[in-house]
Amino acid sequence: MRRLTWFNVTSLSLGFAFLYLPMLILITYSFNSSKLVTVWAGFSTKWYGELLQNEAFLDAAWVTVQVAVVSSSIATVLGTMAALVLVRAGRFPGRTLFSGMVYAPLVMPEVITGLSLLLLFIGIGLDRGIFTIILAHTTFSMCFVSVVVSSRLVTFDDSLEEAALDLGCSSFQAFRLVTLPIIAPAVISGWLLAFTLSLDDLVIASFTAGPSSTTLPIKIWSAVRLGVSPEINALSTIMIAIVAVGVITASLITKRASLRQQADERAAVHA
Repeated sequence: MRRLTWFNVTSLSLGFAFLYLPMLILITYSFNSSKLVTVWAGFSTKWYGELLQNEAFLDAAWVTVQVAVVSSSIATVLGTMAALVLVRAGRFPGRTLFSGMVYAPLVMPEVITGLSLLLLFIGIGLDRGIFTIILAHTTFSMCFVSVVVSSRLVTFDDSLEEAALDLGCSSFQAFRLVTLPIIAPAVISGWLLAFTLSLDDLVIASFTAGPSSTTLPIKIWSAVRLGVSPEINALSTIMIAIVAVGVITASLITKRASLRQQADERAAVHA
């Protein structure tokens, strides 16, 4: 192993400080008793109580959670299906076009995606609201799920599924009982990634949201333009805590699934 040098340690420290120091400052000032976010006046949790009384933020948060859960679930199903086609279907007419359409949102600017979806919804006469935001978030997050699941399917041992077919399982049963449990960590990771992208999206949601379907990032952006308030710091701290808990939970689930898979493989070898 290469030894750590002062240059490596300094570079790593500056990198982590650049990423996480602003978050630590934000979390610290969310407990500031002063209304001025840059002046420390003592420890207080009153802004969390004020946040719970702010119906505008609560309504926006509820819309955001609804959109994130539904869109990430649909994107996970569609992205997993797309990954199966890309990895297992081999060469078929239109495969290049299909893969290009699946991966296009990865490189497409969000402004272009949001504007094109807005023109589509206007063209077909679809009123903007929660439903249009769900469609938009599903469209751009599905490709991320497909990439994550495809990377797992590439290293999947097809002989396991073939053994299930030889033992009398149908193709669907073999996928449900053998393939899906093995690739479940990748599917869960894809869902969490899609959920995070939907939770954080501002640009696409601003094009596809209606007057009665304001998401939390849009509400925060509108409030910040009038000045940062301690309530926004408290709300951001809660969001950071939720994301941190989600990441830790996903890591524990993935690690447990990996250990269980290794134990099953060792048991199969000894048997």
